[in-house]
Amino acid sequence: MKDQFVVPARLKKTSFVLMGVGLLTLLIGLFAFQGENATRFWAGLLQNSSFFLLITLASTFFIAATTLAHGGWQIAFRRVPEAISMAVPVLAVILFVVIMSITFGGKESIYHWLNAEHVHHDPILTWKSAFLNKGFYTTANIITLSLWIVFTLRLRKMSIEEDGWDLKPATGKKILWRNTVVAGGFLVVYTLSVGSTTPWLWLMSIDAHWFSTMYSWYTFASSWVSGLALISLFVVYLKKHGYLTYVTEEHLHDLGKFMFAFSIFWTYLWFSQYMLIWYANMPEETAYFQPRVWGEWRPIFFLNLLINFITPLLFLMKRDTKRNYSAIVFIAFVIIAGHWMDFWQMVYPATVKHLVFPWYELGLGFGFVGLIIYLVSNQLTKAPLVPKNHPYLKESIIHHT
Repeated sequence: MKDQFVVPARLKKTSFVLMGVGLLTLLIGLFAFQGENATRFWAGLLQNSSFFLLITLASTFFIAATTLAHGGWQIAFRRVPEAISMAVPVLAVILFVVIMSITFGGKESIYHWLNAEHVHHDPILTWKSAFLNKGFYTTANIITLSLWIVFTLRLRKMSIEEDGWDLKPATGKKILWRNTVVAGGFLVVYTLSVGSTTPWLWLMSIDAHWFSTMYSWYTFASSWVSGLALISLFVVYLKKHGYLTYVTEEHLHDLGKFMFAFSIFWTYLWFSQYMLIWYANMPEETAYFQPRVWGEWRPIFFLNLLINFITPLLFLMKRDTKRNYSAIVFIAFVIIAGHWMDFWQMVYPATVKHLVFPWYELGLGFGFVGLIIYLVSNQLTKAPLVPKNHPYLKESIIHHT
């Protein structure tokens, strides 16, 4: 059984090429977007860094949620989301540099609450100034990102340590107990951040006059289903190259069901957030949808629905499709691209204003993809691909849907 991953030269070359594209795009953007156009430079960095950090963090969430649920089906490929989660520390640092540059660089075209004079004369921003200020924003992000990194590293470290333990019943109980405690702690942090405050600070505060109690759940759903797609891509890649012997069509089927279910969940939130605001017809809330539904961004807004709901719904509805490697790869790429576009339309109508061809944003996106491939592939080499001492490994091997 091939249990120790070796990075193929072609995969390494691909990651370097994509990172090169991203770096070149960043340099071009640095010189091309000056003065008033500098807004696009920072908006592209904010969109890409937040999106790719959240979809890699989804792997930590996947590990924690399945651990707390005492799920055994995923153990055969558990090292895949573990490796993906190891991109979180690097991407968290990149995002922190971006948002601090925006905050302390006075990029008011991104966050107009940075203008103290404007806040002073604006009742809504004055009311929100208790948390929309540089001090709170910085402190909250330092605490949040640090906790994400600490819990992610801890879960990975514990998993690798367990490979050297014996297989006594008492050992199995210890593994399950400490994994449950750490996973539970992370889920509390994740819920209070990704499920609550963090999307408000990073993204919703771009439209600081607007607010939606469903926004964080909407952001979570988008990043979570994209994270599942990313896990699926790496699982299929490893399987195609002779690794993950214990992984079968049964495991792939369950990943497909997750992508199917949460694509529908995302659509439920997409519709509910829009419908409730439209039904209430409150100017301070409908202003968010004005440029997206009736302005230049209308095609992108409804294209979101086609790519992120209609396509996964029709494609993953059949049982056979969810058990087909090529089909899963195709739909995983569609989901990630679709939700990347979703983040794009969440950021740009309030910053750049006009609909533009996203060559700069796509270039940066390719750079982040290359970085993730590089980081994950290297992490896959650092431990056996099967956690041989996990108490639920046998359950995963005999898993049947």
